[in-house]
Amino acid sequence: MNMSSEGDRVGLDTPPPSGSGGSTSDASVGRAASASERVETNTVANERTLDAWCAEIETDPTRIRTRFPAAAREIGRTPGTSPEPGAERVEDDVRVRLLLALGRGLAGDPDALSAEVHDLYRFGDADERRAVLLGLGHLDEAIGDRAVDLLHDALRTNDPRLVAAALGTYAARLDPAAWRQAVLKCLFVGVPLRLVAGLDGPDGPTGSDDELRRMVADYAAERRAAGREVPADALSFLPAPTQTARES
Repeated sequence: MNMSSEGDRVGLDTPPPSGSGGSTSDASVGRAASASERVETNTVANERTLDAWCAEIETDPTRIRTRFPAAAREIGRTPGTSPEPGAERVEDDVRVRLLLALGRGLAGDPDALSAEVHDLYRFGDADERRAVLLGLGHLDEAIGDRAVDLLHDALRTNDPRLVAAALGTYAARLDPAAWRQAVLKCLFVGVPLRLVAGLDGPDGPTGSDDELRRMVADYAAERRAAGREVPADALSFLPAPTQTARES
């Protein structure tokens, strides 16, 4: 991202200058109050504005550099912070739609698409990064393997929301070893395995992955040795305990 676009992003969150003598004018206070009220009450996406932004991005893809970070403030958001991995949020849906518009605007130019997506992730906060990760599955065919490194970056964090977002359908592009480690990372940071795309449980296709079963078994053994509880998600991948006959 060039310096001018980064400057645009910073400018979105820069408060208006104070009045003379360092005091804040009544007008500035009013504008700040209105913005705060909009953030708290605009919990449903403003479809008219969103449609306009999508059309704008399709015409000029660079506009996503300022529209993407402003989406929650200007179009819609779920109040507060996401309480758990996988929780649905208005701003995530809005930003994914902006990414779809970006994909249409850069159709046929996967390298340019990858560059914009990487900049959105690199310069974004945790919420923006989560939205990028959630959008990768929708850009799969257009972007190919070019954004797999973003999954690896998210999986190195201990943020359950980023880990969960990284394990959508685009995670099928991870190599088998990295994918198994990602499943194990979910157990470590508390991401429910039901959020992992393509993981169908012990009776599904991935349940027959002997290496994954071994890794989960080792993890469970370490937890038990340390006197710690084994998550129910891990137990589902382990053999049922052997029942001993009751002595008469």
